[in-house]
Amino acid sequence: MTRSGRSANQLQYEELQRAGQRLATAQEQLLQSEKMASIGQLAAGVAHEINNPIGYVGSNLGTLQDYGTVLLGLIEKYHEALFSDDPIAQRESLLRMRKQMDVEYIIGDLPNLLRESREGIERVVKIVQDLKDFSRVGREQKMQPADLLHGLDSTLNIVWNELKYKVRLEKHYNPLPQVECLASEINQVFMNLLLNAGQAIETHGTIELSSGCSDSEVWVNVTDNGCGIPADALPHLFDPFFTTKPIGRGTGLGLAISHSIVNKHHGRIDVKSRVGQGSTFQVVLPIRQPNLEQASPAAPPEAAS
Repeated sequence: MTRSGRSANQLQYEELQRAGQRLATAQEQLLQSEKMASIGQLAAGVAHEINNPIGYVGSNLGTLQDYGTVLLGLIEKYHEALFSDDPIAQRESLLRMRKQMDVEYIIGDLPNLLRESREGIERVVKIVQDLKDFSRVGREQKMQPADLLHGLDSTLNIVWNELKYKVRLEKHYNPLPQVECLASEINQVFMNLLLNAGQAIETHGTIELSSGCSDSEVWVNVTDNGCGIPADALPHLFDPFFTTKPIGRGTGLGLAISHSIVNKHHGRIDVKSRVGQGSTFQVVLPIRQPNLEQASPAAPPEAAS
């Protein structure tokens, strides 16, 4: 026994625990750094996706302000006519004014402007919420049931500006049960796969998203008809810093981190690819996580005095 009353085994065990905590912290920092790097790369596209609806909402508000000025002026004229000595005599001048102001057009256009403006604001709110959900740090989170397809669509919303000019999107979703996971981390996996699929398509192509489940697992497929992956590269896809992209287009960490996240969730990523035909990445996750308490190692027993 040591002077503190703890055995050598206990001290080693405590040191292993501290090392494990340091490793977990480093891994978490790497995960967050890659996540922020992804958002940084997408910043211009996300800004465009936000500025576009803000632009037409601003334009609509200007038009609505003009309409309001016209209608308030007309209401004032109606008020003056109503309390004049001879309201009937004012009828013809009010009708002429109404026609000059094109009030019928304004009445028809107002609902459209209000609907477009509301949709624009909702679009911005959705993008901001998706960014907030995606960028959340996972340390204080616990695995809990989540809607994977909602997460996939939210992530697609963030990256869509990177894809929409060359990608035709097809969705073949089968309903999924709620899946126990860290949703923000699974969304990061989806982001990496969507961006990779888009980068595999040089000019125009298709990305197909599909899903399915069994009694104990769910799967989500991201399929593209892009350039494909050479057979000799497939075994190294999930190696850190391995990339088939040109210099400057990738860190080589996206798939490695995705693989780590899926492993953490006791799932797997399967890949099928043919050069010139495209690739399919399949994320398979258990619906319920195994009992982690039973799986964790017990502390070593106290040594006899």
